[in-house]
Amino acid sequence: MDAQTIKVACSSCNLRELCLPMGLNPDEMEKLDKVISKRHRIKRGTALFSVGDKFTSLFAVRSGFFKTCVTTPDGRDQVTGFQMTGEIIGLDGIVSDHHSCNAVALEDAEVCVMPFDQVEELSREFTTLQHHVHKIMSREIVRDHGVMLLLGSMRADERLAAFLLNLVQRLHARGFSQSELVLRMTREEIGSYLGMKLETVSRTFSKFMEDGIIDVKQRYVQIKDTDGLRRIVNPQSCG
Repeated sequence: MDAQTIKVACSSCNLRELCLPMGLNPDEMEKLDKVISKRHRIKRGTALFSVGDKFTSLFAVRSGFFKTCVTTPDGRDQVTGFQMTGEIIGLDGIVSDHHSCNAVALEDAEVCVMPFDQVEELSREFTTLQHHVHKIMSREIVRDHGVMLLLGSMRADERLAAFLLNLVQRLHARGFSQSELVLRMTREEIGSYLGMKLETVSRTFSKFMEDGIIDVKQRYVQIKDTDGLRRIVNPQSCG
């Protein structure tokens, strides 16, 4: 792994509310600090872990952006998700003790290492942490269901609108703008995730611009009409 290891303390991290449970007492926080004590720096384009790697840890994204992907039998990369600051990567490895996907940094990134056996041991000791781990797993299941809905029943414009709304909502929870975002992924990666051809992604972006819903300059996207995006996904949602 092309990574530099740094010491870190959860108790002094400004992201703790995003990736850690609320309500831990000082003693519990100190124990958690001892477990989650390392941070890795990952260069853009480098894998945090790859298919078949032994599963030992979960990773909390401290900065940067990742994609998870699998290789199809014909050698293509299929994007299965995008992860950002404050989100947890690596849950795929729990079931078989080996990772079933690749996690690749889309920009220079930092992750906090959460050794799973120690996190599991601590979660048995204080239920707040156990409940939080269960919530993280549940969130992944719900997200997977959302992707299945996207791929199974939505038109191309609905898929892209839902994707942009989800992305800006997640970024807003981290203190970013509700109407502006920088796409860390390529159009091709968006297409892979949404089950759309590159040409369809580009054409749909152009249509949204023509309709005055968004403005796009390379990877910078300004959402000019959020309700317009919502109406595309759910015509009844905005009256």
